[in-house]
Amino acid sequence: MSALVPPFTLETATQKVRMAEDGWNSRDPQRVSLVYTPDSSWRNRAEFINGRAEIVAFLTRKWAKELDYRLIKELWTFGGNRIAVRFAYEWHDDSGNWFRSYGNENWEFDEAGLMQRRFACINDLPIKESDRKFHWPLGRRPDDHPGLSDLGL
Repeated sequence: MSALVPPFTLETATQKVRMAEDGWNSRDPQRVSLVYTPDSSWRNRAEFINGRAEIVAFLTRKWAKELDYRLIKELWTFGGNRIAVRFAYEWHDDSGNWFRSYGNENWEFDEAGLMQRRFACINDLPIKESDRKFHWPLGRRPDDHPGLSDLGL
């Protein structure tokens, strides 16, 4: 297997995306932060986040609000040290209101394969619980669960 460092191939970019999805589905802020450079720079919606400590704080707040979070990421394109993905995740708030959040991310990696920049645009769509499409136990999405394109998303 090739190393997951730039420049990316289709194989390594696809693996990098799945590893990111698996990490975020763990809902473990400390674990997730370790794939970013210590001085990583993010724009997430209208929030600007810098460094691992801020990443951990942000993700801790996020997953305290976005309950039963389940995410699917899909490779959009790649080149050199950059990868673009599209994603969707489902979650509910503490009042039981369900949402499907759609977005795109642009990633830039350092030579060691750590993400140094992340730009995310995200929109939230209220859904009925009966409209959910992501039905797996919390944690990693099973390999046989459909991806975004398979689900028509």
